[in-house]
Amino acid sequence: MLTPRTARTATVVALLLLTLPLLLRPATPAQETLVTESVDAVVIPVSDLGRAVTFYSTVLSFEPVDEPRGRSARMRLGREFIELVESSAPGRRPVPTDSRSNDRWFQHVAIIVNDMEQAYLWLRRHHVEHVSAEPQRLPDWNPNASGIWAFYFKDPDGHVLEILQFPPDKGDARWQVSGDRVFLGIDHTAIVVGDTERSLRLYRDVLGFKVVGRSENYGPEQERLNNVSAARLRITTLHAANGPGVELLEYLSPRDGRPLPAGSGLNDLIAWRTVMTVASPRVVTPLVASAGAAMLAGSAGQAPLIIRDADGHVLELRGR
Repeated sequence: MLTPRTARTATVVALLLLTLPLLLRPATPAQETLVTESVDAVVIPVSDLGRAVTFYSTVLSFEPVDEPRGRSARMRLGREFIELVESSAPGRRPVPTDSRSNDRWFQHVAIIVNDMEQAYLWLRRHHVEHVSAEPQRLPDWNPNASGIWAFYFKDPDGHVLEILQFPPDKGDARWQVSGDRVFLGIDHTAIVVGDTERSLRLYRDVLGFKVVGRSENYGPEQERLNNVSAARLRITTLHAANGPGVELLEYLSPRDGRPLPAGSGLNDLIAWRTVMTVASPRVVTPLVASAGAAMLAGSAGQAPLIIRDADGHVLELRGR
């Protein structure tokens, strides 16, 4: 027969046995989430650094932050930065000449202008290669995009770039400040993804970005902007605490966007890199893998860490 004291002891032991598995359970991804403090720069690989610096400074008003170092140059437009990096590695591959806006290696930066007409005339004067036939005004039936003017074009290496003009009711307040500068800064970098929810498992759930906007864009204006017939896009906008946003572009149609070419390397001209500062440089490899991403360089406890997301876009994670 159990005494009251032994009964209480047995109860405590039973409770411990029940709770011990919970105490020993591995941390969930939410517990291991990194906080991305800022998007610091977008690295654009180029074939000729001097030519690229001239284009971005003369045509787009970027300013060199300092003298080019070796084969790279850091440049600023407003508060945002790009890094132009020239690679002379053997086997470096150019941007495929048949690249399309829905191919999943696609990445661009969206440069804000305060006068689309003047910006477009300036680009035409410098004979940029068009992707869009001309600037497009997104339609009023789409409340999340209505009134935005946009235009796609290419730099000398065939990288697609975008200029945007926001109407008064959209975009950050600083894009509405009048002045004599036409090219103002970078609002976001956009990447094509095959599956938005899969991408969010990395960018939102692991890296800690916040979803700040969603839209579904289609119609003749979108087709002409992207130069993709029957284009219908699911657009998800993400932000860290500081820096430009990251925009996920999922083409709901057409679904024939091509994956990253087999054997693509970090020296290829399609290997853009988004540089981020995270609260801790530690990335738990199983979490990265669970989000469909792969570690390319670095390991737990080391920084910077280079990862490739599920669609092949390269991220560089730096500590404070």
